[in-house]
Amino acid sequence: MRAFFAKYKTFALVMILLSAVIVILFYNALKPEETLPVYQPADFDAQLVDSTIQLVRKYHTIADFSLTNQNGETITQEDYKGKIYIADFFFTTCPSICPIMTKNMAGLQQELQDKPEVMLLSHSVTPEIDSVSRLKEYALENGVNDQKWNLLTGPKKEIYELARKSYLVVQEDGNGGPFDMIHTENFVLVDKERRIRGTYDGTDSEDMKRLLADVEILRESYDD
Repeated sequence: MRAFFAKYKTFALVMILLSAVIVILFYNALKPEETLPVYQPADFDAQLVDSTIQLVRKYHTIADFSLTNQNGETITQEDYKGKIYIADFFFTTCPSICPIMTKNMAGLQQELQDKPEVMLLSHSVTPEIDSVSRLKEYALENGVNDQKWNLLTGPKKEIYELARKSYLVVQEDGNGGPFDMIHTENFVLVDKERRIRGTYDGTDSEDMKRLLADVEILRESYDD
C-alpha cells in the first residue's frame, strides 16, 4: 500500500494543484465585477443641490470652467480631459478642517504619484484672498506637485456655482457674493467622462482608504 501511494504521489499533487487553479479561474470568471455608481443630483441630499437641478436623474457632468492655478496658468476641463480626478474646496487661511484636508490630499498625491491618469484639483473659496502668489506659497508649504495637483483661484461666482451645481458639495445658497462663504469637507471622485463616482469625508483617514480603493476600481474599469 505504501508503495502504491509513493508511486502516485507526484500525480496526486499535480491533480490537487490543477484542481485549485481551476477553482480559482472559475471563481474569478463568476465573481461580479466591482463597479462604482454614477451619481446624479437626484441621488444627493436636496440641501446640497441647487434647486434648478435637484430632480436631474441622468447625464449630470461637471461644467466647463476656466480658473487660474498656483503658477498663474489658466486651467480648464481640457487639462483634465481623459483623466480621473479628485476635487475639493478649501481656503489657505482656514484654521479648522482645511489643514487636515490638505494633508490628506497630499497623502493621496503620494499614493497616486505613479498613476499619471489620476489628478487632483482644489478650488479656493476665498479667491479674493488666495491670489496666485498666495496659492504658490501654500503649494510649496504643502509639497504640491504642479504636474499632479492644481490649486485654483478665479471669479468667486464661478467657483461657488461649481461647488453647488457641478460637484454638489455645499448646503449654502450663496452665489459668490462678497459675504458668502462655503465650507465643505467633501472630496469628489470624477471619472474621465466628468461624472461624479463618489464623495468622501476629506478629514477622515478611513474614507481616504475607501477613496483610494474606489480609484483603483475606476482605473480598472477603463482597462476592460
